[in-house]
Amino acid sequence: MNLLIQKMACYNLPQQIKARGVYPYFRAISSEQDTEVVVNGKKVLMFGSNSYLGLTSDPRVKEAAIEATRKYGTGCAGSRYLNGTLDIHEQLEQRLAKFVGKDEAIIFSTGFQVNLGVVACITGREDYIILDESDHASIIEGRRLSFSKILKYKHNDMASLEKVLKRCKPDSVKLIITDGMFSMEGDVAPLKEIVTLAKQYNASIMVDEAHSIGVFGKHGEGICHALGVTDDVNLIMGTFSKSFASLGGFIAADSATINYLRHNARSYIFSASATPAAIGAVNAALDIMLCEPERIEHLWTLTNYALQGFRQRGFEIGHTSTPVIPLYVRDNDKTFIITKELLDNGLFLNPVVSPAVAPTDTIIRFSLMATHTIEQLDVALEKITECFKKYGVLH
Repeated sequence: MNLLIQKMACYNLPQQIKARGVYPYFRAISSEQDTEVVVNGKKVLMFGSNSYLGLTSDPRVKEAAIEATRKYGTGCAGSRYLNGTLDIHEQLEQRLAKFVGKDEAIIFSTGFQVNLGVVACITGREDYIILDESDHASIIEGRRLSFSKILKYKHNDMASLEKVLKRCKPDSVKLIITDGMFSMEGDVAPLKEIVTLAKQYNASIMVDEAHSIGVFGKHGEGICHALGVTDDVNLIMGTFSKSFASLGGFIAADSATINYLRHNARSYIFSASATPAAIGAVNAALDIMLCEPERIEHLWTLTNYALQGFRQRGFEIGHTSTPVIPLYVRDNDKTFIITKELLDNGLFLNPVVSPAVAPTDTIIRFSLMATHTIEQLDVALEKITECFKKYGVLH
């Protein structure tokens, strides 16, 4: 047998889980990504989506994508660097920069490519990249491509961050990179404290706002805006696949930094540009965010209701204060089994197990959309409570 195939064939963990009937991934949805979706011909309530504002099925967003396709076609057939820049790319970049409070922005084809390209090239060999240990995988992949010195601090631990900063050479660039809202734990970075330390040790800051744009701020401007630290944060990253109901991502910063990234970020230069449909959808989603702040207000009404409901029922949900609620199971097998049983009972949720987290930290990730109703939440709370009690996670 070919040696590569032989090596690949040794990986059989998914097959083992499938044989037990509890494999929870690649569940095909045959409907729109809404509060109800169709899986295996059956309607289930969706509590596993990142569409925090519920705009993926909004008629205005869909029509904008269609209109952009009619005018510009289905793709750009090249990178932004060469033939793939459309006027709508540049117009959206200007809007996004203004939205998050920075001089300029550039759009990448995916959010993952933003972090991959920016983190890989923004600092040099004698510089430092300082990461929260819970940063997103795209940031981790970016730092693997960087020639800089890589240091980590404990999750949201400012004493640990200061200890790391003290180890750095004073005259070297030091870039602190953190998620704004952490995608699994649902907690937020203590950005005011990070800013204080950055000023004290002459460091710069990059914040990944993938999950916090559309959630924080009156119009969804993000956690930096909500905490009043936009001017103290050097780079703000965002993605289109969550609240913007599309696909792609962007980085916003001062003009000098954007000029550098535009000519050096390889995942930007060597990737085909975002499709017209994707850009048209984002433009429409941004219009809605700016004109309908009540959508975000309702998301927070739902969030507070859910947080209170889970806590009152005795769930362990960590330090979350956001629409992402981790329901701790702390057992790989039970996490798979509960996820499968909940789907059978009409709830779509996402399991997070080792090696993504330690086996004793496994969770079922529950996430909200602004289009959910209190009635749907009540159904979910009761079904999840019953299932967790059945398997001894709740008593």
